[in-house]
Amino acid sequence: VTLFLQSYKEKMKELSVLSLICSCFYPEIKPIAPHGCFVYMEVKAINKRRSGQAFEVILKPPSPVSDVAHNLPSPPKRDISLEDIEKKLEAAEDRRKYQEAQVLRALAEKRDHEREVLLKAMEENSNFSKMAEEKLQMKMDQIKENRDAHLAAMIERLQEKEIHAALVRKNKELREELTA
Repeated sequence: VTLFLQSYKEKMKELSVLSLICSCFYPEIKPIAPHGCFVYMEVKAINKRRSGQAFEVILKPPSPVSDVAHNLPSPPKRDISLEDIEKKLEAAEDRRKYQEAQVLRALAEKRDHEREVLLKAMEENSNFSKMAEEKLQMKMDQIKENRDAHLAAMIERLQEKEIHAALVRKNKELREELTA
């Protein structure tokens, strides 16, 4: 018995928490002693607590007398009535309608956003066109003013040349009259 307890203590040190939990769900006879002794792990469910399910693990050698099924007790099954099924179907339908409404609302918001972006782009394009047209008109007016000023300057120089030419002709005629 002392050999068995020593090997049991050594094996429990080696067992991981995961294997202990798994053994709670799948109780079976396993050799845990190095000499081939088989020990049966019995798992009993204790009342459920806030943190989860609690279990009591009992290690004992298998007895030839007990052939009781060592499965965990399953939770009691509820009787499902037609009203419960209808309520669940209504709840599912409500969830479906709610999700559909959410999708439609998201699509409408996206469509509104696209419309706003398009209107803003059209407005900016219109403003750009107006500004470009105004700049072009100002440039054309400036070119016309420059051309008119240039023509006026040329006409003034031409008139000055005409005046100078008339003066030169007059002086030439006077010289010819004086010399003749």
